[in-house]
Amino acid sequence: MNDAELYRDITELARDTPAWVQHLAEAWTEAGLLLFAGLFAAAWWRARRDTPRAFAIAFLAPLATAVAYVCSEVLKSAFAEERPCRAVAGAARSLTDCPPTGDWSFPSNHATIAGAAAVALALTGRALLLVTAPLALLMAFSRVFVGVHYPHDVAAGLLLGALVAVTAVRLGARPATGLAETMRGSSRPVAVWFAGRP
Repeated sequence: MNDAELYRDITELARDTPAWVQHLAEAWTEAGLLLFAGLFAAAWWRARRDTPRAFAIAFLAPLATAVAYVCSEVLKSAFAEERPCRAVAGAARSLTDCPPTGDWSFPSNHATIAGAAAVALALTGRALLLVTAPLALLMAFSRVFVGVHYPHDVAAGLLLGALVAVTAVRLGARPATGLAETMRGSSRPVAVWFAGRP
């Protein structure tokens, strides 16, 4: 089975699901990003009472996700793959509006953000992976389900996000740890509040 056939099968399944499932999938494709933002805030808040390194990783998690998003945008421009909701003949109509031409398909920005957020948050505490990995997979699948991405778009996005997040956090951990130590030792109350103290 090729990617276009799998896309057709998933979008036909989506059209056959109850209306509430369709609405939930449409909402999740955007609301899921807000949930990750909330998890970033919670990780930062918790890390304020942890070691400088733990705080540094929590601080870097959303930044690493932003870097992954930029990488995804660069790749989109390089590949310029048309959205399947326009390119796949005979596919069911997408549940959400097909993005305009020029808003390319490969890789999926949403899946990239979800993959990066899931991994970056897991680096703040491994147990979080039990929560973030299913959320990221659900986010990626929802982009195919609503009809705006091929399966390979979301698989590549998840992988790209994960790789960029790990790389960015590893490269930034040492300088960010030093910054955390400086902020915690600062005479400025705002810096101390932001970085916290164990």
